[in-house]
Amino acid sequence: MREREFWTLLEEVFGRVYGRSLAEDQRLAALDSMTVYEALEAGVEPRVVWNVLCDQMEVPDPQRWGKDHNAPPLPAA
Repeated sequence: MREREFWTLLEEVFGRVYGRSLAEDQRLAALDSMTVYEALEAGVEPRVVWNVLCDQMEVPDPQRWGKDHNAPPLPAA
């Protein structure tokens, strides 16, 4: 997942205003309490940030990828 895809999904799943608010204010416990912006800036893979945010916000797996998206492949280990 590219960062551009991350922001597209964020707006689709959470809405533009609420999604951007989450990215700025929501502390992600699984990522050392960084915000979305901080995690991405620190180099955390966008897919990881997305899954952590969705887990924390209890977004069911079928809804996390939006209506027209497939889950991107896992990053190489």
